[in-house]
Amino acid sequence: MAAPFFLKTGTGERFCLYHPPAEGKAVRKAFVYIHPFAEEMNKARRMAALQSRAFAQADIAVLQIDLYGCGDSSGDFGDARWDIWRDDVLAAAAWLENRCGVTVGLWGLRMGALLALDTAASAARPVDELILWQPVTNGETFLTQFLRMRLAGEMLANGAEKSGGTQELRERMAAGESLEVAGYELSPALAASLDSLNAAKLAPAGIPVHWFELVAEEGRPMPPASARIASAWEERGVQLQRHVVAGPAFWSSQEIAECPALLAATTRLSDEVPA
Repeated sequence: MAAPFFLKTGTGERFCLYHPPAEGKAVRKAFVYIHPFAEEMNKARRMAALQSRAFAQADIAVLQIDLYGCGDSSGDFGDARWDIWRDDVLAAAAWLENRCGVTVGLWGLRMGALLALDTAASAARPVDELILWQPVTNGETFLTQFLRMRLAGEMLANGAEKSGGTQELRERMAAGESLEVAGYELSPALAASLDSLNAAKLAPAGIPVHWFELVAEEGRPMPPASARIASAWEERGVQLQRHVVAGPAFWSSQEIAECPALLAATTRLSDEVPA
C-alpha cells in the first residue's frame, strides 16, 4: 500500500506517495515518477498509480512526487520554475536512494519525461535507468500547443481568434507578462525554459533508456519526429530500447482513461531485473 508523506525542501514541502514492495521483500530497483504538465498531470494520475502498484508487486519501489506548485505540494503553479522542478526530482531521488539502498532511476510522462532527461544530464549522482512515456521532445513546440489552448478558449468566448495568435502571446510573455492558460498561470520564466528544451540535445549517455510511444492502432510505427531523435541517440551510442504500444492518449482524454497495453509492456521490464 502506498504511503503518503510530505518531503521537505528548501522551497517548501512536496507531497509524495511511496510505493514499496510487499513487506519482507527486498527492493530490486527504484524509480521516481515525474508527472506531466498542468492538467495532463490530473488526467494521468490513474495510470501512474496503476503502474506504480504493478512495479511494487514486482519488488520495484516507486516514489511519486507532486512538483512545486502542482497537486498538493507547496507553492502556486504561477511561481513554478524549471530549475525548482529539477531540484524536486533530485530531492526525491536522494530520499528514495537513502530509503532503498539502490541507485534510482527516473520514470517520466510527457513533459515529465523531458524533465527526467534534463535532470539526468545535469545530475551529480548517477541515474540508474530512464523510462520515458510518450516524451515531449521539443519544448518550444509543446509551449505553442499549450498556448493554443488559450486561443481556443478566447475563440469560444469571443467568436473569433485574435489576429496575433501564439506569436502575440509569446511577445507578451517576453515583455514580462504572465498568462492564464486553461486555468494555469504560466510565468515568462517557465515559458522561456520550456522554449529552450529539446530532447535531441539531451542524449542520455551511459544510461539504459526505455522509450514508450503510444500509437492509435496496432502495427503503426513510431512517429517520424520521435523516430528521428531515437535514431540520432542510437547513433551516439545511447542504450535505447524502443517500445511502440497501441492505446489512447490518456493524458489528454476527455474522461479518465487507461492503457492496459502500456501497463503490461512497462511491467514486463521487471522481468529483466535479476532477482
